[in-house]
Amino acid sequence: MSKSYLSIERVCLTYAGGRSGEVLRDVDLKVERGEFVSVIGHSGCGKSSLLNIVAGLTPLTSGAVVLDGVAVETPGPDRAVVFQNHSLLPWLTAYENVRLAVDKVFGRTKSRPERHTWTLHNLALVQMAHAKDLRPPEISGGMKQRVGIARALAMEPKVLLLDEPFGALDALTRAHLQDSLMQIHASLANTVIMITHDVDEAILLSDRIVMMTNGPAACVGKILPVDARRPRSRLSFAESSAYRDARLVAMEFLHTRRAAA
Repeated sequence: MSKSYLSIERVCLTYAGGRSGEVLRDVDLKVERGEFVSVIGHSGCGKSSLLNIVAGLTPLTSGAVVLDGVAVETPGPDRAVVFQNHSLLPWLTAYENVRLAVDKVFGRTKSRPERHTWTLHNLALVQMAHAKDLRPPEISGGMKQRVGIARALAMEPKVLLLDEPFGALDALTRAHLQDSLMQIHASLANTVIMITHDVDEAILLSDRIVMMTNGPAACVGKILPVDARRPRSRLSFAESSAYRDARLVAMEFLHTRRAAA
C-alpha cells in the first residue's frame, strides 16, 4: 500500500465501446494529509469522472484508489462530495439538512445533544447559523452552497471533494465563498480535492494544481505547485510573482492543449 494519505494509482476508466469510450488512462496522483489540490482541464477531460471515482460513485476499470491505507470501492462518509448543484432537500431547513447527515454518520457515537451542538457548530463554520431555520427556497444560491459545505464538513470526512462548487454563482458571491473556504481549510487543515474551470480560483486556493490532458484517454499532464505561504490575502497575492508565475504556466498549458485539440 502507498504511504501517501490518498493514492490514485494507474486509474483507467473505459465505458462500453472499447477505446472510443476511454475516459481516463493511467492516472497517477498522490495527495498528502491536509493538502488542497485542484484539478483543471478542458471540458471532457474526465475531471469529474476522476472525482466520482475517488468518491466511490463511479467504478474504475482498472487501477486503484487508496485512502489512508484502505482501498476505495464504494461511497462512504470518509469522502464527502459537494456538487455545483447544492442537492439540499427543499422541505427541510438548513439545520435539518445538516442534521440529517450528522444523524446518519454519528447516530451511534454521539448523543442527541452532541449531534445538535455539532450541527450548529458546522453551520457557524460556514456563517449560516443565523439562517438555520430557513429552507432552501428562502435563501440565496451562495447560502445554499454554504449549507452544502456545512453538511459535508459535518461528516468529518477524510477527504472533502468539491466538484465546481461555485461554478453557478455570481463573481462577488464566488469570491466570498472562496475566502470562506480558505478560512475553513486553515482552521481544519482538512484534505481537499476541487474540480474547477477557474484558473485564478485554483491558484488562490491550492497547494498544487493538477492539469489534465484533453480527452479521450486523459491523464495527468502536469502538476503545478503553488509556491505561496498561507494565509493568502486575495489582493496582495494577486500582485505577487508566485501568482503571476503560476497563472502563466497554467494558461500556457491550457492554451497549448486547446490549440492541439
